Amino acid sequence: MHAQLTRRQFLRQTTCAAAASLLPWSSISAETVDGAGSLRAHAEAHRLLTGCAVVPEHLTNEPAYASTVAQQANLLVAENAMKWKALRPAPDKYNFAPADAILAFADAHGQRLRGHNLCWHEALPDWFQSTATTANARRLLTDHIQHVAGHFAGKLHSWDVVNEAIDVKDGRPDGLRKSRWLELVGPDYVEIAFRAARMADSTALLTYNDYGIELDTPDQQQKRAQVLALVKRLRLRGVPIHAVGVQSHLTAGESTPGAGLRDFIRELAALDMQVFITELDVSDYKLTGSAVERDAAVAKLYGDYLDLVLAEPNVTAVLTWGVTDKYTWLNQHNPRSDGQLQRCLPFDADYQPTPIFFAMRKGFDSRRQSQPALGS
Repeated sequence: MHAQLTRRQFLRQTTCAAAASLLPWSSISAETVDGAGSLRAHAEAHRLLTGCAVVPEHLTNEPAYASTVAQQANLLVAENAMKWKALRPAPDKYNFAPADAILAFADAHGQRLRGHNLCWHEALPDWFQSTATTANARRLLTDHIQHVAGHFAGKLHSWDVVNEAIDVKDGRPDGLRKSRWLELVGPDYVEIAFRAARMADSTALLTYNDYGIELDTPDQQQKRAQVLALVKRLRLRGVPIHAVGVQSHLTAGESTPGAGLRDFIRELAALDMQVFITELDVSDYKLTGSAVERDAAVAKLYGDYLDLVLAEPNVTAVLTWGVTDKYTWLNQHNPRSDGQLQRCLPFDADYQPTPIFFAMRKGFDSRRQSQPALGS
């Protein structure tokens, strides 16, 4: 007699079976998506790091969220808990409790943790505007980095040291965004941030992270070239930088990444630099049709994208920006006109695996076994 399935097991199996009928490029049987069937296990089998952005309150208060993250990820990143606004309630105060809770969760589940981020023009605390001046901004930046990176020294896989510093539309020859940091410190703020991070933590991989560099549209080609130029300038000056984060917020129904991104990744490999896919999701807000049809289109884009980037050996980590559709930022940033939730992540709002899950797992399994484990 067969053992009785729990409701969760039944739903997972029926979802797997449904995915098999929806995704002609993958042969999927009704099987577990936990343990040996998890994204984590399949990534580790191919010497990859994989994971997601997390919120500490959900890890603490929502068992299904915590269980899914524990099962599926070997690398986490704080969605907001390590940004300036979260860490700095006042100029002379730090609040590490939420970020420390994520680190404790990661340690308890054998996971690694990325820091995000040390320098960004957004998510600054309310007091910053009135407190930061040209006279004190350099010290404010270095003190923050030394204190925060020092707090986590030796405990993190990597830090997004500088986030989104390039904006070619601002018209500067160096491509730098006209941000408060540029205004208050000058163009060398990027170098200052990386050097301060290395002084505070000698082990974390130091990363430049940006968006809008995945496609071969003219705007993104130009931005990608400026990111590469920035990295090369930093390297020529002996600045400690080890990786570039490609955020990978994609949209189904638009252009798809291609040869330009592949060549960019290879140029970074020639500089002995790793590439992390840091914030992967695929918005379906432009798609019409049934949920089944939308799921198939989104999953295909995931699969095609991972086939492209994971063919390059210096791509060593893949993180999605969230794990469940229930909490994706896209429901606020790009809401669907029909009011339905975006279906953009490997687990839906009920923590059941979506076709994206299987596309990701197949992408990990397609990675060549001969590639070195640069991200370990």
